[in-house]
Amino acid sequence: MIICHCTSITDHDINAAIDWMRASDPETIITPRKVYRALGKAADCGGCVALFVDTMRKNDNLEVPMHLRGLRREATQEEDLNHEGRRESHRVSQPRAAK
Repeated sequence: MIICHCTSITDHDINAAIDWMRASDPETIITPRKVYRALGKAADCGGCVALFVDTMRKNDNLEVPMHLRGLRREATQEEDLNHEGRRESHRVSQPRAAK
């Protein structure tokens, strides 16, 4: 079935790209952009994105490796604890010394 008419991508193309990426790097996180790049194409109008992502989700090899799950959540929680929700570069104004 054709998923993207603009770039002529089929469901078979998407599944083949996902399977190839997973076989070449079992720890990679597969995104729609990576699938487009693996196919040597780029998104055009964006009308197919929902169907494109649905097709990706149906592939058993799309799953994020177990040891990589939750990393963003852990990093965000750690950042909140260390910097109280502020960026590390945030500084409180210091009073200037009188001359």
